[in-house]
Amino acid sequence: MREGRLRRRRARGLYLSVLLKRQDPSTEITVYERNPEGSTYGWGVTYWRGLLDKLHAHDPESARAVEEHSVRWHDGVAHVRELTTRHHGDEGFGIGRHRLLRILTERARALGVRIEFAHEMEVGALPADADLVVAGDGLHSALRTDAADHFGTEVRAGRNHYTWLGTTKVFDAFHFAFVETEHGWVWCYAYGYGAEGSTCVVECAPETWSGLGLDRADEADGLALLEGLFADLLDGHRLIGRSATDGRPQWLTFRTLTNQRWYRDNVVLLGDAAHTTHYSIGAGTTLALEDAIALADALRAHPDLPGALAAYEQERKSALLPVQSAARYSAQWYENLPRYLALPPHRMFALLGQRHSPLLPHIPPQLYYGLDKAVGRLTALRRLKRWLGPKVARAAHTRAVAPR
Repeated sequence: MREGRLRRRRARGLYLSVLLKRQDPSTEITVYERNPEGSTYGWGVTYWRGLLDKLHAHDPESARAVEEHSVRWHDGVAHVRELTTRHHGDEGFGIGRHRLLRILTERARALGVRIEFAHEMEVGALPADADLVVAGDGLHSALRTDAADHFGTEVRAGRNHYTWLGTTKVFDAFHFAFVETEHGWVWCYAYGYGAEGSTCVVECAPETWSGLGLDRADEADGLALLEGLFADLLDGHRLIGRSATDGRPQWLTFRTLTNQRWYRDNVVLLGDAAHTTHYSIGAGTTLALEDAIALADALRAHPDLPGALAAYEQERKSALLPVQSAARYSAQWYENLPRYLALPPHRMFALLGQRHSPLLPHIPPQLYYGLDKAVGRLTALRRLKRWLGPKVARAAHTRAVAPR
């Protein structure tokens, strides 16, 4: 069996090739990558313990390397104007994108996968002898675009503008910083990915973007402006933009992509070619790798290719429904950010954690916060009663039967 795959961000394709080689070492796999080896866009990616557990279950060797080269945090920190609040939460991880790709490339090669870098695969030049072609070439997938009507592709543009930056400052927690300007609010998400630095995603409303002149500024002037706005967060460290040689704009609006169908004949979509979820929930890498796991499992479980691809599509579309809903409400929360920033920082941060709720946009923030606290206390009381219940019952029974 021979499989060609097209990708833009290649982690998911490399990981799929690793899984398929582990399932059947005789499988012939070629990975086609349009970029030169060692090049990628972005600084770090985030993931959570649940993904790491899945990686250990499916390929312990690459999972150990990923975990070894990741940084981790348990706290979230919110900066609102001059005030700061810190919350303890679940364990999160960050790893450099270059490091992750290097780990998966080396692992795939060790298993016998053929990797062709700097190879732009045209739609009309697909390998004729391929049993399966996996299109993991991102939001602008050439294979998917060529048959957009069949796949039922829909793309919805978000309202806010954002830019993906790096910084030399290494953060020990996941930071949110909200800065008020005369043209509105600007905010960033910042997290470490290694000893060399952190990722900073900066976002703002379109009127703020244009009011600050970011729509007209070149990269150097734009970075200088943002460094001034986030000076307290950066502690004198600089922001780093990506090279402008790729011709892509510095600022983007997020595109939410969905597809009614994920495969056609022997072509199947993977990762961002099949779906995107807003970056504010930090699930992009996790979902792409989970796609690879589900596709490999389906190919192993079903002897016929149509049955395997149908099972893969059904499983992943079902799994994505709650994630896509959460991402949609999260994006809307940030698009309506001024609604929440009048609260004290610790209350705003609490509602930041509740931004996936479909009820939050329809209830006054202060009231929602009070209701959420009351529900939390009630839930804790119920848990305490469940925990004490058997013990109290046993104690009462002991007293009833004890000899006098």
